[in-house]
This record gives sequence, C-alpha cells and structure tokens, in this order.
Amino acid sequence: MAADRALLRALVDEVASFYVRDRALLRAQAKMTELLGAGNDPPAAEIETYLAAVRRYFVGFDREAHEHLRDIERRLAKTSQLQFNLTAERGVAARRVAATQGVLSRVAEFGDP
Repeated sequence: MAADRALLRALVDEVASFYVRDRALLRAQAKMTELLGAGNDPPAAEIETYLAAVRRYFVGFDREAHEHLRDIERRLAKTSQLQFNLTAERGVAARRVAATQGVLSRVAEFGDP
C-alpha cells in the first residue's frame, strides 16, 4: 500500500497545483490532505470518493482545454491560409511594380518632355 500511498500523495500534490474553485473538489482535496497527513492509510471508500471528485472536475476541465486547442488550431489554419494568400498577392504586386518600373525606365530614356 506504500506505493499506492505515494501515488495518491503525488495526485493530491498535483491537484493542489491547480487553481480550483469547485467546492466539491476543494472539500475532497482538504479531506484527502488531512487523511494523508494523519499518517495512516486512508480508507478505500475515502480514496474512491476523492478519485471520483478529481475525475468529475478534470474531465470537464480536459474537455474545455481540448475545445480551446481545437479553436486555436482552426484559427492558426485560417491565419496560415491568409499568410499564404497575402504572400502570393505580394508576389503579383511586386511583379507589377517591376513591370511598370521597366516601362517607366524606357520612357525616361527618351528624356524629360
């Protein structure tokens, strides 16, 4: 059970590193911290209650993070396409500048009117 206790302690510490406002998870976190601090192995029912609270909170958190990532990926793809289109448009504009400069240079060869 020492390995399980170490895993549980690591999970409690990791959850504590998050800014959590969910009251149910905060209560479960405080209870498990207290139980682990007492030195005895927490009862299996308390561990299951804690794991369920962590799972319930972080499943939603994970879903939200994935949605955010998909949104960013979509926006990056749109930005990449926009950059590609602008680069192509810039090339066309640069060729037009070169072409008009060529014509104006030839006109200048005749001298100023």
